[in-house]
Amino acid sequence: MSTSPAPRDTDTPLALLGGLSIREFLRDYWQQKPLLIRGAFADFETPLEADELAGLACEDGIEARLVEENGPDKAWQVSHGPFDEATFARLDAKDDSQWSLLVQAVDHYVPDVAALFEPFTFLPRWRLDDIMISYAPTGGSVGPHLDNYDVFLLQAQGQRHWQLGGMHGDDAEIIDGIDLRILKHFEVTPGEDWVLEPGDMLYVPPRLAHHGVSQSDDCMTISVGFRAPSADEVVTSYADYLGASLPESLRYRDQGMAPVANAGELDDASLERVRELLLSTLDNPTQLAQWFGRYMTQPKYLEQLAAREPALKTHELVEYLEDEGVLVRSLGSRFAFRHGENGTSTLFVDGDGILAPQPLAEALASDQRLTAVLLDYTTADLDRSAVVSLLTALINRGSLILECDLQDEEDDEE
Repeated sequence: MSTSPAPRDTDTPLALLGGLSIREFLRDYWQQKPLLIRGAFADFETPLEADELAGLACEDGIEARLVEENGPDKAWQVSHGPFDEATFARLDAKDDSQWSLLVQAVDHYVPDVAALFEPFTFLPRWRLDDIMISYAPTGGSVGPHLDNYDVFLLQAQGQRHWQLGGMHGDDAEIIDGIDLRILKHFEVTPGEDWVLEPGDMLYVPPRLAHHGVSQSDDCMTISVGFRAPSADEVVTSYADYLGASLPESLRYRDQGMAPVANAGELDDASLERVRELLLSTLDNPTQLAQWFGRYMTQPKYLEQLAAREPALKTHELVEYLEDEGVLVRSLGSRFAFRHGENGTSTLFVDGDGILAPQPLAEALASDQRLTAVLLDYTTADLDRSAVVSLLTALINRGSLILECDLQDEEDDEE
């Protein structure tokens, strides 16, 4: 039994991409140059209001920043949440208030925001990072800046004036002392200067200078960002993963070496032996895949994954699913898979790798509705009881949720 989705149509023009096909966008724009898309989302309505965003910024555990261009202490002051009502009252009392509120990972808390990821799944799901939402009154901005990742900037309400500059390398001059990459010097590229209305969207590739300024008192912008680990993060993480599994007996060897001319010299032959040791341990496609799947599914905010209490038992899960129950992926969870042999896959979920039947791994890592059909996704080596145990473990750790539990939580909040 297979759950593989039908092949995606990559050649049909899409309003989401300004009339380009997926193939054309990836070939000509992705990670290369910006794209303005008028009416990317027709008749767009914001998935949450400004006061709801401010409410999130006041909660513990939610990453929120307040950027003030003329702060109480200095220009370009950044404050970190949680905030309180007094903070927003102070801002409202200022006549020349130029500020922006930034709230990260809103998709982890608001299902309607999380749903905005779906139109972007022409890109790998494991590349999706989070959705940040910013709010600013007229004149508010975070300055001309750079990002190290791809981002789609969707105007949710109000208007924002965007100006683009050129690409910048590591030598870009950045204002010191704040955790934003605000440029000391910004020059607008002729013709790349627009005001975006609700439903309009701007794609910005990594390292492209951009500057957005609110043109209304209700400006809200949704930033759909993508994970892009740096080389130092990749090397460090992969080395740690390998180091935990390499045997102590695997060491530098120089059997059959030639006599040395100078006992104090690090000669070429010695360096080549070290190089071969490194390459032989690093160049392992199987280990690389196992590490990368775990690395790219690590949740951004671990506290979002709440263990289920009381723990669900396997027979309770079977009864629930056979009674037309549905499982739901936690908003903060990440799923991916890599197919192996004999009908099995590694299911990567929230930083772990778990052996699973191929159709089960595909289903969990998709947007497919999760029903009792999951119990039939078995192999000769992974029978129904193994599948039930796997799903129960994912529920008890918080990666999956019973839909009825989710409904109970929503009812309690109301």
